[in-house]
Amino acid sequence: MADYTQILYAVKDGIATITLNRPEKMNAYTGTMQQEMCAAFDAADDDDDVRAIIVTGSGDRAFCAGADLTPDDDRQVFASGDDITDLSDSRVRDGGGRLTLRIFQCKKPVIAAVNGAAVGVGATMQLPMDFRLASTNARFGFVFARRGIVPEAASSWFLPRLVGMQQAMEWCMTGRVFKADEALAGGLVRSVHAPEDLLPAATALAREIADNTAPVSIALTRAMLWRNSATEHPMMAHRVDSRAIFTRARAGDAKEGIASFLEKRAPIYPDKVSTDMPDFFPWWEEPDYQ
Repeated sequence: MADYTQILYAVKDGIATITLNRPEKMNAYTGTMQQEMCAAFDAADDDDDVRAIIVTGSGDRAFCAGADLTPDDDRQVFASGDDITDLSDSRVRDGGGRLTLRIFQCKKPVIAAVNGAAVGVGATMQLPMDFRLASTNARFGFVFARRGIVPEAASSWFLPRLVGMQQAMEWCMTGRVFKADEALAGGLVRSVHAPEDLLPAATALAREIADNTAPVSIALTRAMLWRNSATEHPMMAHRVDSRAIFTRARAGDAKEGIASFLEKRAPIYPDKVSTDMPDFFPWWEEPDYQ
């Protein structure tokens, strides 16, 4: 998807930036935005020059103010308006969940730079991202119960893992909108910044990853941390760890990592995510929607 209408996609110095770009509607989420964001993550994953991804919103009011409650195409807001009797029908699938599952599958580190209001899907879309940095202007809200619906975008899986069950329950059951300092205290965000410092801070974090680490190692690490932490026994993680260490130790990246350290120079890792992921990756079967 080369022509985006509701997002901006740019790559500079190894960092891809996805900007939600509906400032006149506070970057409210639509089906088109979902499709374009998924396409942008596809583009970033397919580009070996992209080492990290930053997601932010346009304007100074909102990151994403949630689902567009007054869509231009007159579609039903929260779900398909089609006459559907089989709930395993793919038309039942939640659009926020389609996006968060795509982000979950990403091979690059993902950093949210939350520049303003992040409510509903504007909050839940951040949960599978690896880091969330917030402006002092940011506001968060898991407001679903106040709209007569329930948490979406697989947030019932992601949110308790990030902030703990009690905090997740409080934010979802009250549905209140809260400030960046509460998000920081509750473990939702990594750090809070003055508005003018937000993107530089996100870029600095992306730059630290891009300049010092091996891309294949990052892709494996991301999958290992997200997936292994949810398994039923540490043996499951040990199996993956062992295979990853064994195969990576014999790859060019490990040789370069040792040589650059001993020679006190910046590393130049030869392996690429597009061609050099180990044969055992992926070690899981991706479930279907049923």
